[in-house]
Amino acid sequence: MTTRRSFLLSATTAAAATVAGSSATAFAANETLNIGVIGTGGRARHLMKSLAQIDGVRITHLCDIWDAALSQAAPLADPRATATKVYAELLAEKDVDAVLIGTSDHQHVPITIAALRAGKDVYVEKPLTHDLAEGAGILQAQEQAKKVVQVGTQQRSMPHIREARELVQSGKLGTVLRVKMSWNRNTNRVKRFPLGVNPKQVDWKAFLGTAPDQPFDEYRFRNWRWFWDFGGGIFTDLMVHWVDVAHFVLGVDTPLRAVSLGEFVQAKDVWETPDTVQTILSYPNALQMHFEGTFSNARHGARIEFLGTEATLYADRGRLELIPERKSKRTGFQKILGHKPDYPGADFYDLPDGERLHLQNWVDCVRSRKEPTAPLAAGVASAAAAHLANRALRAGQTATAGRK
Repeated sequence: MTTRRSFLLSATTAAAATVAGSSATAFAANETLNIGVIGTGGRARHLMKSLAQIDGVRITHLCDIWDAALSQAAPLADPRATATKVYAELLAEKDVDAVLIGTSDHQHVPITIAALRAGKDVYVEKPLTHDLAEGAGILQAQEQAKKVVQVGTQQRSMPHIREARELVQSGKLGTVLRVKMSWNRNTNRVKRFPLGVNPKQVDWKAFLGTAPDQPFDEYRFRNWRWFWDFGGGIFTDLMVHWVDVAHFVLGVDTPLRAVSLGEFVQAKDVWETPDTVQTILSYPNALQMHFEGTFSNARHGARIEFLGTEATLYADRGRLELIPERKSKRTGFQKILGHKPDYPGADFYDLPDGERLHLQNWVDCVRSRKEPTAPLAAGVASAAAAHLANRALRAGQTATAGRK
């Protein structure tokens, strides 16, 4: 019997073999790679700044359905870069070697598949999928195209997260029983106010893509993460980062079932997705993962903890700490990378620069044809965990993998 787990694992193995074995499109070390960027909003522009620091890379083509986003991205690209509102036009350019996709979530899979079919290597932002049903199709598309795909869960490329993986897999924590994750903020992201988006500068039909037809709404356009047609709320936007780390560190993938709660503390009648959520994800071998997220209290911030029989391992984006159990003979330690943040669990740190490291890994793999740090199958699995949590949330009952 083929289970979802065995399918993902076999797909990962197949993708690794075909990408690593594909030398027909390898690039010389001194050959400049021409990169196209599809979706040049704030997140993509942040990545473009890191990409510009990597040797042998040139951003030559830009695409966005909003004129303002294209204008803001232009200074970050090659002075001779071309711009278009139609991503198919960018993908048709023969001199584009690879693309970076920074669109809204619901466009990730359709554009990635189109890019693969056009013969491009891809860096695509997380979450990879917008729906559980999209996973099989995109895995098949990569297997056919034999192209390198890096998913934008950049924490996998951070040295201290890789060290965490080594510590856990070497048995320093004993048996890991639970994983606790959070992404808590105390910021008001909800209020509606004029955003000044000129609808004449937006190709709204192209933005909708596969989403249901609906009138232009500048709030939804700028805050798409909190509407089901375009995003998936806190679970897909924030939890997916830590779930991906947990999968990477522990060597697990899709959970068996999920139980979730969600409340509207600030966003009632404005967002469709709750602004305060929790979920418990159950994995094989009695492993449980718990996540909490809110915009109304920043306690614990953004962090992950692996709770084992011998010790607990804490990590955030700039810190790693081993805390032995009282009866354990393990030796604890604490590492703070870069400058000391204002508080543990801060959203962002200057060092390590996860985006640059992750992009560098992608560029290196485009040249070598090796599998990147965050391969496509891993992106499918981490997104699936978030989708399962949302399915439980919206149904008000336990959601089980493999059931609709």
